[in-house]
Amino acid sequence: MDNIFGDAAERLFAETCTPDVIRRAEQGQAPVDAWQACEEAGFADALVPEEHGGAGLGLADALPLAQAAGRHLCPYPIAHTLLARAWLSRTARPQPSGSIALAPHGIAIDGDRVAGVNVPWARTADYVLAAIEGQAWLLPLRAARVQPNGVHGSLDGEASWALGDAERIDGPAPLDTLAAAAYTALIAGAMDRVLAMTLDYANQRAQFGKPIGRFQAVQQQISVMAEHVWAARMAAQLAFQGEDGLPRPLLAALGKARASQAAPIVADIAHAVHGAIGITEEYDLQLYTRRLREWRLAGGSESHWHERIGGDAIASGGDALSFLRTALYAKEAA
Repeated sequence: MDNIFGDAAERLFAETCTPDVIRRAEQGQAPVDAWQACEEAGFADALVPEEHGGAGLGLADALPLAQAAGRHLCPYPIAHTLLARAWLSRTARPQPSGSIALAPHGIAIDGDRVAGVNVPWARTADYVLAAIEGQAWLLPLRAARVQPNGVHGSLDGEASWALGDAERIDGPAPLDTLAAAAYTALIAGAMDRVLAMTLDYANQRAQFGKPIGRFQAVQQQISVMAEHVWAARMAAQLAFQGEDGLPRPLLAALGKARASQAAPIVADIAHAVHGAIGITEEYDLQLYTRRLREWRLAGGSESHWHERIGGDAIASGGDALSFLRTALYAKEAA
């Protein structure tokens, strides 16, 4: 980990977000104790300014915490909550007590109800902060009708609310940028753990009298995996750049696009190295690879974000270098 705050998160998540807790959450048992421990540690308010009762960390300082959440598959949306609370703290309204999932897409108002088919973290979060027709809405999940979405082990779900239970929040809502940054960090952390599991297995599993990790074909596959894991790690560093708890939109877009692109490649190689054992229910690898495939699409896949970046580049009217300097990194053109 990169800082003391991240080290503390690593220790806490290792103790409270065990594979057993994750499996119980997937079966419908809310991780109440795990979330309470996280809340009491102050992690959820890491990006909230000190004058509003938070730790006042910058985005880069909070990144190790978000990556640790991915590394341990925390069954509650702590990476989302970090960014959501930072944004809400600047809207002159009381902070909600509980975890907050970000839903930049997929929720709509239909008559007197608000509904979504695949609402992020609907089965374990306390609130959903949703973007609906360009406006932010805070939706309490205790007031929702929640059903599983039909995807094995998913913590997302179908959810609907009475319109009277939804709270509209004034101000522009950059929820797509917040969600992109959060998922980038989660993907990077989860892939880091998948790489470690794959290396351990390759060094322990013997075939023809030696560990399979000593075979050139396996080494080449793991090398490709490592390249993508490190690329996603750098993508998360890009996504967690910004001020006042708000990531820079195009850096978050670039980060999510690269992390999403890497997720299925890393998952496929991990299963290729592990063989049949990797897909068994009792083996932890499938917990990670299932979540990687979900997070690849959550908040927009690589195609969605590539289109966004490409559209902005064309609209800038300049050359590629000028676009990188001025739009992506907010530097003045020479």
